[in-house]
Amino acid sequence: MVDKQRLRGNMSDTKQESLSFQTEVKQLLHLMIHSLYSNKEIFLRELVSNASDACDKLRFQALKDNALMADDADLRIRISVDKENNTISIEDNGVGMSRAEVVQNLGTIARSGTAEFLQNLSGDERKDSQLIGQFGVGFYSSFIVAKAVDVYTRKAGLDASEGVHWHSAGEGEFTIGNVELPERGTRIVMHLKADELEFVDNWRLRSLVKKYSDHISVPVQMLQENHPADADADAELEGDEPKVEAAAVAPSWDNVNSAKALWTRPRSDIKDEEYQELYHHISHDFGDARSWSHNKVEGKLDYTSLLYIPKKAPFDMWNRERVRGLKLFVNRVFIMDDVEQFLPLYLRFVKGIVDSNDLPLNVSREILQNDATIETIKASLGKRVLDMLSKLAKKKPEEYQEFWDEFGQVLKEGPAEDMANKETIAKLLRFSSSQSGDEAQTVALSDYVARMAEGQAKIYYVCADNHQTAKNSPHLEVFRKKGIEVLLLTDRIDEWLMGYLQDFDGTEFADVARGGLDLGDIESPEEKESQVKANDEHKDLLARIKGLFEAEVQDVRMTHRLVESPACIVVGDNDMGAQMRRIMESAGQQVPDSKPILELNPEHPLVQRLELEQNEARFADLASILLEQARLAEGSNLKDAAGFVTRLNKLLLEMMG
Repeated sequence: MVDKQRLRGNMSDTKQESLSFQTEVKQLLHLMIHSLYSNKEIFLRELVSNASDACDKLRFQALKDNALMADDADLRIRISVDKENNTISIEDNGVGMSRAEVVQNLGTIARSGTAEFLQNLSGDERKDSQLIGQFGVGFYSSFIVAKAVDVYTRKAGLDASEGVHWHSAGEGEFTIGNVELPERGTRIVMHLKADELEFVDNWRLRSLVKKYSDHISVPVQMLQENHPADADADAELEGDEPKVEAAAVAPSWDNVNSAKALWTRPRSDIKDEEYQELYHHISHDFGDARSWSHNKVEGKLDYTSLLYIPKKAPFDMWNRERVRGLKLFVNRVFIMDDVEQFLPLYLRFVKGIVDSNDLPLNVSREILQNDATIETIKASLGKRVLDMLSKLAKKKPEEYQEFWDEFGQVLKEGPAEDMANKETIAKLLRFSSSQSGDEAQTVALSDYVARMAEGQAKIYYVCADNHQTAKNSPHLEVFRKKGIEVLLLTDRIDEWLMGYLQDFDGTEFADVARGGLDLGDIESPEEKESQVKANDEHKDLLARIKGLFEAEVQDVRMTHRLVESPACIVVGDNDMGAQMRRIMESAGQQVPDSKPILELNPEHPLVQRLELEQNEARFADLASILLEQARLAEGSNLKDAAGFVTRLNKLLLEMMG
């Protein structure tokens, strides 16, 4: 017989009060109840995972204060059902919670980016279901199958009188009160909805534990099937008298899971399904991992790592303050979650576990930041992730493309943060190009180099705010004419990235919108000579325009990079690019003072017409239109848009007579 006092506690709550859920919790509960109907069984995985975390945390805290274990050192999770009252109970003897922690953990979503998460919800149940999976639902998943939930918890180290009883029907509010609980830990009692009674079945729950939680290192126990206490355990929660006296039959609990840390087992003994379930446990992602790497290192350092690459990016990946990192174990003892010191920031999407024999059990974040061992492990794990991605790109290019579409922008941070692996990262980068047809980033640098034109010595690229602006940039005209491919860089990070990529396998990069354009052997000697002659032949026109725009441009010159357009804006060799300038200005940051170069196409009728214009006022209007057109073509805003419209309309009226 299960001890009645242990299960029930003193059911007369004191200091009881009703509180409202945080607004975000209400929205999340509504979405889970209505959007996750096809994934109902995951509630058990989430709750068992939480119970396992509670046991891991107690095990770690007990390293400093063994008294927290009291006389109950065998950590466990127990699941029982009450078929008469249609309830499921999940109980652990882990760290437990205080009253304040219950309010914080069960009444709010204590995670950064919650508002952004809710803004991304579309109202489409299928899409929202996937997004909720990326956010992680934890305890709240109980309301997928339960019409009401009771939580009984007592924090390790507190008196029995400081137990807490929390109750809610998953709507607008919850009640909380103090209750006498003789043992530490947490017990969750779910009162199932009428159409969810399939889960009030021991064998159904056993199969779900084996399916989702076999890897949990804490024993997950259930009463033996057909044991009298099986039906009585949760009935006592409702105040019913047990059908079998305590002296007659003692409860007999079976371990349902293997209760052995998965990463300590040989890789050959582990099924893919088991790896995936551990990923679900540590990431709280409903979806599967794309790939993983399980590795044991022995020698100067002894540690085991299990690293996962997700399929989907979390909604708050660009929030640099978001929680991230790997789980740290020392000799299979859980130490802490979200240890960010083991991987560089540009690999923050990686999930996983590190279990080391070379760190002290009383590890703190200060030790992690100053320990040379951590730096060695970090370098090794970073290379391992890049190796995983390289193999994926080589063996499964379609899957790698899916990875890139999700995480490519983050990987682009790599060359600046990880100079030691810059060449490896460069091989993993993907871009759109003038020959790829659409804005999909599918072009590898190695592929670009392999199909470079005869005589081409550089990798050409252009930066712009979006694909259309880049594709239609006037700077591409001469390259289009000569059949030369140009990379189209349109992510906000791209210009910053190129500041750290001077070359790829010895081939230099060249920004087609920066400095003087040198096409090398692609141009004939005659073409190069004509460029020099053009500036000399039109020196008077260039001087007139330069005098007109002396405050706005640093130079005016003829160009050979234009074929169809009359003019374009060029950035100086050492000046900040237009894209980066706009990004910094929009962020309110001060930008270096510099002026662009105006280049003119001597073969264009508008430039030839401008050279013949004797009326200074009309000359100024026509020259201003050319400059403003060039600014618009590069994606910049005009300082005087109304003036541009006025000048353009005036020109159109003159053309109409």
